[in-house]
Parts: sequence; structure tokens; C-alpha cells
Amino acid sequence: MRLSCSTFWCLVIVALAIWGAFAYADEYPLKVFPPEHRQMVDAETGATLTFLTSDPAADTNFYFHERSWSADSSIVFFNSNRGEGGLMGYLAQTGELVRFTTPKGPVGNATAAVKRNSVYAVRGKEILELTPAIKPAKNPAKKRSRVTVSERVIATLTTFSPHTALNESCDGTHLAVGVDNCDGTDGPGIVTIDVETGEVKTACKFPKDPGYSGHVQWSRTNPNLLSFAGKIERLNVVDIRDGSVRMPYKAIPGELVTHESWWVDDQLMFCGGVHPKPTEDSHVKLLDITTGEVRMVGAGAWWPDATPEQIAKLNWWHACGSADGKWVVADNWHGDIMLFDGHTTRPHLLTGGHRTYGKGDHPHVGWDRKSEQVVFTSHKQGNSDVCVATIPAAWRPAP
Repeated sequence: MRLSCSTFWCLVIVALAIWGAFAYADEYPLKVFPPEHRQMVDAETGATLTFLTSDPAADTNFYFHERSWSADSSIVFFNSNRGEGGLMGYLAQTGELVRFTTPKGPVGNATAAVKRNSVYAVRGKEILELTPAIKPAKNPAKKRSRVTVSERVIATLTTFSPHTALNESCDGTHLAVGVDNCDGTDGPGIVTIDVETGEVKTACKFPKDPGYSGHVQWSRTNPNLLSFAGKIERLNVVDIRDGSVRMPYKAIPGELVTHESWWVDDQLMFCGGVHPKPTEDSHVKLLDITTGEVRMVGAGAWWPDATPEQIAKLNWWHACGSADGKWVVADNWHGDIMLFDGHTTRPHLLTGGHRTYGKGDHPHVGWDRKSEQVVFTSHKQGNSDVCVATIPAAWRPAP
């Protein structure tokens, strides 16, 4: 059969289109390491503790307002400074560890996707989506699982220089990141990135000083609202539809307001109090950004003759709420992990003693996708390890 010239070129175009589709998403294998997890039961609380790592290097979970678990809970992502570290993942089915790096270099500033079984990360100025495919080993002690990853370059930020972790909107349509050199200026700003099209937009920009201090994150329930930490007032909310910025909470002089995170119903959670260092108090508070109402969900403590070490045992520094609205978890400088009932505020010590006061990484507690487990950094084994505490079934509220 003889093809006409026009038919020939149509076939060529189709072939090139197919080739281009495959070339757009690079696929390559990732290195998988043997399990090093250890499990124990907290003798005081009965909570099951799974140490995902036990390497002498420092392994730390994602920051408390980032997502550490993949959407299907098959991987827990974390950061490691081991020789073959960087962005890593714990395979829930086998306990093996996998290193997320690319042929073009390492990645960072990561967060797990809201709805996709992928992780978003930064490589230089490129915004990537890395989608793993796992073929689990039947016997990890004899043969490693096989993990391949499909890489998609969502966008390249050109003049922008990312300086925060990526954060994804609650509807899974946009990423946000804090950047330097916003729109060619010396000042910082926040840009949004359309996950599908890669379109980059400036949400807001700031003078070099004062005004902005990072901690960029989306509302967990409203896809139009972002928050960031400010230097004048800590709590700031941006509406991406018009770029307007408002400060929903005005602190009184000397008041501590820190470590905010979004929870359900457009509430901003933060830690703080009114007594200054070195014996500062810090409660867990909830701000309704619509009404301005503030309530205390996790009480701290203060008394006149307390030492800094004593006061640190009863005050809270990083707090976030479970997706189902039933729990708030918070940590202190002694490495105690406390649960507060989201409705009654009743406290339950989940596990304790994961940090020596005055040294070591902070726990930076975060939640799983099912509101049943808490991830944090622990020093209980003598170095920084990623630990997951499972809430005892008897504590969980009835469905």
C-alpha cells in the first residue's frame, strides 16, 4: 500500500506526539534499603510506637503543617542527612526505606499530595511531581521491593527562588511556596502554581523588611485562603482571588503568638501566652478567622517560682488538628506528645520523653490521613529518628 504525502506526515505527527507524551514524564528506579524499624509500647500510656528509622544519622519528619503520608497511606515521607539520604520514604507494607532522588539531582521542600499518590518537591527552581509505583517484595529480608517513580516537571520558577516547603490547596488544584526576588524585586512573596497547567501566579509580595516570615500554608477547608507568618502580626491570611491580606488576630503587647496551622472550619490553631521568657507560658488556641473568636483547646501553665525547665514541661509549641476534627496533638520541649479531645479539650498523654530538654530536634508533630496516628521526631533511641505513635483504640471516639 502506498501512502499519500499528507497521510505520511499525519502519521509522523501522531508518532511524535506519542513519543513526546512518554518523554514528558521521565520514569526511573529508586534505591530501596532494608527495614530498620523497631516497635515498642509506651509503658505509661499503652500507645504503640513504631520507630521508622534507627540509623545513627539524623532522620526527621516533615514540618508539622505539611503532609507526611501519601494519599493511600502506603508511604511515610521524611528527610534524612545520612549519606544516601535527602527525601526518603518508609514503605508501610514492608518497612523498607526508599530514597527519592532524580538523575538530575536531589530534591527537597517536599509535601505529599492531597489526593494523588505522589509527592511534590523542588529541584533547583523546578517544581516536580514524583509518582512512585511499588512492587512489594514477598520477603524483604531476602529481596528488596522494586520502586520506580514517574517524574513530571510542573513548572520552572525562572526568577523566583523558593525558600519554603511546598504546600497544596485542600482541593488539590494548586501549590503555594514562599519565594525570594518576587517579580524581579529584592523582596519576598508567595506564588501559586496550578498543578495541572503549571501556571505560576503571584499571590502577594512584600517589602524586604518588615512584614513576612514564611510558614506558607493553605487552609485545610477553603481553597482560596493562604496564611503566612508575619513580623508585625504573626497571623496573616491571603485571599488568592484578589491578593488581599488581613491580620485576623491582633496580639497584645508582649504576647507570644507562634507556630500556626489550619484546622477544620477555617480555624487557625496557634500556640502562645502572655508571660515572657525564660518562663513563658504557651497554650494551644483556636482562632475562627471569620468571627475573630478565640478559644483554648490545650491549656499550658505558669507559676511565679517555676524554672524554665519546669515550665517547659507543661506548655506547648507545635500543634495541629486531625482531619476528622476529633483530635488536636501538641508537643513540648521535653518531647512529650499530648492529645487534646477536639470537643471537650480533655488531655491524653500519648507518649513522653522523646527529647532531652535544651537539646535535639523538636518533635514537630503531624497527622496521618486516617486520624489514627501521629508522626514526630524522637530522640528516645539516642539520635534523631522518625517515630509514629498509634492512638489506642479505646481512646478513639465512636464513629
